[in-house]
Order: sequence, then structure tokens, then C-alpha cells
Amino acid sequence: MTAPTIRDVAARAGVSKSLVSLVLRGSDSVRPEKRAAVLAAVEELGYRPNAAARSLSERRTRTVGVLLNDLRNPWYVDLLDGLNTRLYDSGLHVLLADGHLNRRLGEDLTRTFTDLRVDGLIAVGTLHDPQALRTAAGRVPTVVAGTREPVLPGVDIVAGDDEFGARLATEHLIGLGHRHIAHIAGRGAVGELRRRAFEATMREHGLAATATVEQGDLTEEGGYRATVRLLGRPHRPTAVFAVNDVTCVGALSAAEESGLRVPRDLSLVGYDNTSLARLRHLWLTTVDHAGHDVGRRAAQRLLDRIEDPARPGAVELAAPALEVRGTTAPPGT
Repeated sequence: MTAPTIRDVAARAGVSKSLVSLVLRGSDSVRPEKRAAVLAAVEELGYRPNAAARSLSERRTRTVGVLLNDLRNPWYVDLLDGLNTRLYDSGLHVLLADGHLNRRLGEDLTRTFTDLRVDGLIAVGTLHDPQALRTAAGRVPTVVAGTREPVLPGVDIVAGDDEFGARLATEHLIGLGHRHIAHIAGRGAVGELRRRAFEATMREHGLAATATVEQGDLTEEGGYRATVRLLGRPHRPTAVFAVNDVTCVGALSAAEESGLRVPRDLSLVGYDNTSLARLRHLWLTTVDHAGHDVGRRAAQRLLDRIEDPARPGAVELAAPALEVRGTTAPPGT
């Protein structure tokens, strides 16, 4: 059976094809009775607009390319939820690509998106090749979400306030009475901001001499290995602030394998408030990185940039909050 066409809808409603097009585009210039007749015909015939034809006529594909740094990071789930919801409400659909696969295959997926003529591009997390993003941003409205790099002309950045979040985590541990506190750091701009805020907060409280930074790699294995090194020191920390929840899970495993009880012997704080942190057998104290809010704001920034591509780029930060659960307590309690 042949699929109904816009001509069939027009014939059933007793109107012109151009009037059907106006109704389908949501135009306010159509009289209510004509709009009702067209919508009734669409429903009766089961008509679905031809997306390709509509894209040609409107010179828009109504798609947005989203390039994730790494799909394995659970924080991106919340961000994507906020992103997708806002874009869908505006009639846009998301094409998703994994930057981890991008690196493994040696392909430039930003170019794939621009070749597909997406209406906009959102880069989530720190990407391996910022030059590719610079090139794409010269061709399509672009927003960076969840990180503070790269800074490019005409590109908006939407992220959490990493310095404030790291300060919340560090001051929570200090407020509990901890003095020997370690930070498992991450790489990139976000990792650097959290590390600097940790060191600054410790210094402001006169604890610079007992502050330790151990480098991690944002993975569970990296968190495990960093914690093993920390616990092997002559003066081991009584608390650890990890750069993200995945790293914190690795730290928790290392502590338990060393015979330490969390939080009595070692307090742990993560970052991101992912689904991992909310698992009952982990129940991590963590910093809520406002993932859903970051995604929603990034989507809105892109919508604004699509409407006005020439507007100057801006940085917008969402406020994090501390979520106190079961992995922190005063030392020795």
C-alpha cells in the first residue's frame, strides 16, 4: 500500500498543499477550522511528513550532532537526559557519536556531522583533537558541554563550577576533623580546576603541609592504584577526595582490600553524583555536578546560537552541591 502524501492530505481536507505545509510547520496564519480539517486528515490517513523533503525545503535537517568524550562515563547519562529533553521539545533529534571510538578508529566524527549537515554540534567532555572542533565550529553552531576546553571564538561553554565543587568536598572533610587529606587528581582542564581548588582550600585552612595529590586517570583502576600508593605512605591520609565517582569506587576497593573500614578508617568523597554513587552498597558521599542542568543549559545555548550564529561565545557555569552519604565521617569513628 502506498504511503499517503501531502497531496492526499490536502484532498481529504479540501485545502491546498501550501496550506497543509503551513499547518505542519505550526504557522499561526491558518484559520482554526482549516487547521482542524488538516490535522483530522493527517490522523485519518496516517500521514508522516517526509523528513528529507522537509529538510530540503527548510534548509535544515532538524538534527544535532553530539560527540561524547567517552560513552563509558556514567555522568554523561544525566547530561544527555537534560540535553535530549530540551532539544526534543524544540523539534530536534540527536545523532550521537563516541569520542573514544573516534580516537580508536582515527576518524574525525565532527566532520561526519558537518557532512550530514546537522543544525548544530555539541561536544561533551574533553575531546582528543580540539583542532577538529575548531574547524567544525567554523561551519556549524557549536557548544562545548561538561568541560572548560577548548575555548574557541563563537563557541559557548556550559559546565559545572568545578572549583566550587572541589571546595565543597574539601571543606566537608576538613569540617569533619580530617587533617591528612589526599586528592586523586584527573587530567585536562576539569581535573586541573578541581586539583587547584583542593590545594587552595587546604592552604587557606593551614593544612598545606598535610595535603597530598596523587595522579589518577579518571578510571576505577586508576583510582585503585592511586589509593594503594597513598595507603603505602608512612603517614597515610585519613580521607581521600577523588576527582570523580568512578575513581572513588576504585579507592573504595583499595581501602577494603587493605583491611580499612570506610568511613571509620578512611573517608572517601567522589564527584559527579552518578548512578554509581547512589548504589546502596557503595552509597558514596559525592559532589552533585548538576549533569541534567548542564545538559539542559547546553541545549538552550545551542538553540540560541542556531538563531543567532554571530553572537559572541560565553561561559555558563551550573552550581554543584554536596551529597553526604555513607563514606565520610570524623576520623576514627
